[in-house]
Amino acid sequence: MKRIHIVLLLALLLVPGLALSAEQCLTCHEGIEKISDVPGMAHLTCTDCHMGDAAGATIEAAHSGMYANPSDLRVIDKTCGSCHPQEVANAEKSLHATSAGIISGTRYAWGLQDRTSRYGNYAVSDDKVDSPNGIASLQQIPMYNPSKPEGPNNSPADDYLRNQCLRCHIWSDGHQRDGDYRASGCAACHVVYSDAGTYEGGDKAIDKTKKDRPMSHRITTKIPETQCIHCHNRGGRTGVSYIGTIESDGYGTPYTESGGKQGKLHGKNYNHLTADIHYDKGMTCIDCHTKQDMHGNGDIVGKRELGVEIECIDCHGTMAARSTLKTTEGNAFNNLQEKGGKVILTAKLTGKEHVVPQITETELNSTGYTAMVAVSQHMERMECYSCHAKWAPQCYGCHAKQDIGKPNGDWLNGKSGGDPSMASHKDNREKTAFGWNESRSYVRWENPTLGINSEGQVSPFIPGCQVVFTQMDGEKNIVNNKIFTTLDGTSGLGTNPIQPHTVTKEARTCSECHTTSKAVGLGGGVYDSAANGLPVDFELERIVDENGKQLQNTTHEGARPFNREELQRIMRTGTCVACHGADDKVWAKMKDKVGIDGAPNDELHSKAIEKILLKSGKGLF
Repeated sequence: MKRIHIVLLLALLLVPGLALSAEQCLTCHEGIEKISDVPGMAHLTCTDCHMGDAAGATIEAAHSGMYANPSDLRVIDKTCGSCHPQEVANAEKSLHATSAGIISGTRYAWGLQDRTSRYGNYAVSDDKVDSPNGIASLQQIPMYNPSKPEGPNNSPADDYLRNQCLRCHIWSDGHQRDGDYRASGCAACHVVYSDAGTYEGGDKAIDKTKKDRPMSHRITTKIPETQCIHCHNRGGRTGVSYIGTIESDGYGTPYTESGGKQGKLHGKNYNHLTADIHYDKGMTCIDCHTKQDMHGNGDIVGKRELGVEIECIDCHGTMAARSTLKTTEGNAFNNLQEKGGKVILTAKLTGKEHVVPQITETELNSTGYTAMVAVSQHMERMECYSCHAKWAPQCYGCHAKQDIGKPNGDWLNGKSGGDPSMASHKDNREKTAFGWNESRSYVRWENPTLGINSEGQVSPFIPGCQVVFTQMDGEKNIVNNKIFTTLDGTSGLGTNPIQPHTVTKEARTCSECHTTSKAVGLGGGVYDSAANGLPVDFELERIVDENGKQLQNTTHEGARPFNREELQRIMRTGTCVACHGADDKVWAKMKDKVGIDGAPNDELHSKAIEKILLKSGKGLF
């Protein structure tokens, strides 16, 4: 220790400010990793980011005024924002910060407003809206007071969001449990945590048994999919789906090699299904999703579908043309390029070069030819993943019970005083919300329903979400199994379009869509309301009736189930598929002679069958 003090003294004589900032902290934090090797960041000292007093003679003095997490949005203007003002400004207005789509979707389903985004986690404004989808401002989501009359600005829906749903945004560091450990602010993504939340670095002052620490004291742009999954395991569940996992009903099986039960991640047990082909090839989320997808474009947007700028065709091209190497918004990919006549994607974590198949150059089998050439509407009106996403998580019947007799933590209200960068930590939440319990009717994953998304394209749909609300005050029942109605008169039970992130090379078969009632939104079973006890007269998988009447809401503007005409056309084709399958010659002739929109009428079809049978000498029976 004496040697360290001598070195420090010599350093002080040479470069006083630098020595105090860099070396004094290291008398305790010996072995801590340098935050970054990137030019412009490698020279940063401890107090450049964390503040505090490097000259402090005691731990208390040294840590006075220190930010444990300099990237937290409450202090970021003094820290990260001093060097990265534009990135910080964009992030504060991004969906990762506002949760505007989650909030507006929930409030719409509970009958409190239309689909327009009006609220965010916190109030935010933009004095320069540059894009058509930009919003000038968002108010902070209201708090709920059960002693006051309920209405659009005083609803259990907002309490539900504040206590349950809004743990995943970058103002908060979330649940702090296995699978969910992360920081708030920029570090929510750019500082990597393990599922166990333990420190694995060299700083001897950090307790390696304590569970809420990053893996190392490093900030990075090479973000693994595991970091994304620390949030993206609820709602659309795209993160866990991408790696081929789906939550089970909680049995903890299959068993581990030792014969014990699986440990829980994200508070759940998981089963293993087919992973997305991009994951199997070694790609991570950031290989497709751009900086704009993550940080936003500087405008406030209200919906996820308005904030994502990539489509499958951006990399794979179309039947008519190769990839342009640009996103749908015209921004160039920084990891996609032409090399030797091939489109090459360079993985951002590993540097591995992936050859990206181009649709226009792909050799099609008979089924592929029928789907993509003979029946051209598939390419014109369908998202690629409508066929190539083999499964999607489907959680039916979200039974949400609120107890207003039990004050509970509010993800948006942190305790005042102390380190402001830790105000969002789970342990610092103020009990300004109420207790909630959630359960469900059942879970499925196979054959997701199809419908029309907000872009007018056929897309998979999943429940999202089907809230059945019960309110208690201790043992007193106030509301029992209530299903809300939206302002436009649709059931509060909802299904929404999704990119499931479960893409496989093998597509769904013709019959999986054209001959399956669930696939077109008509449901897959028989509903017994008396036995079920729910105040609805339709099955939870059923989003439309045979006449095209919409039975469940969708929170995406313009999205809907198939209408009557579309249902009839799809199912009529299913009748043909039973005999003709994917015979490309049959469907090509139908296109040329009859038109893509329909098959021969019953009279013509019957005459054709009779002619064929008589010619074969079989006759009709």
